Amino acid sequence: MRLDHISYACTPAELGDVVQRIGSDLGATFVDGGRHPSFGTRNFILPLANGCYIEVVSALDHPAADKAPFGRAVAQRAERGGGWMSWAVAVDDISTVEERLGREARSGHRIRPDGADLCWKQIGVLDVLEDAQLPFFVEWAPVTAEHPSTGGGAVVLERVEICGEPDAISAWLGAGHDVPLDGITVEWVVDDEPGLVALWFSTAHGSVRID
Repeated sequence: MRLDHISYACTPAELGDVVQRIGSDLGATFVDGGRHPSFGTRNFILPLANGCYIEVVSALDHPAADKAPFGRAVAQRAERGGGWMSWAVAVDDISTVEERLGREARSGHRIRPDGADLCWKQIGVLDVLEDAQLPFFVEWAPVTAEHPSTGGGAVVLERVEICGEPDAISAWLGAGHDVPLDGITVEWVVDDEPGLVALWFSTAHGSVRID
């Protein structure tokens, strides 16, 4: 189990500005990730040096965005002013999570502008809608195109600030008492709302915090 990606939600009208702002702060360039047809969303991706990535995502004016849990989560976060929305952990076998949660994962796919089709299964987004501190789980299909973190540059995610309960998150992950993020420091902070508060990155220009 490892950190797969972290999502930043905004409205479609803000998408370009947010991508430019975060990219400028980090000294890096996002790539167009394409659309999630079954979720009613689209994103821009920034691969990071430590095998994970961040996405800036917005909900489209499409019926799928109203029906799919991920589309609803993106729209709700954007309506509250936007910002860091959720984090996902990658697992090798999502069936073990399905057994623990007592329900099936949902398939997803995203077609990149270059035509490559990325496929995965995910579970737990409904729980994120109820409790923003929790991550959801993703298993990438063996036949999918390269992972979105491929080609990550010099930007490294070093620290994540989370407002939440460590024991509750560890229990949700099935990970004992520690939150396993493969060397990424988790800092527990107090904030007005539970969930992701800020991310710290190591860049060519020094340490950068983005909230």
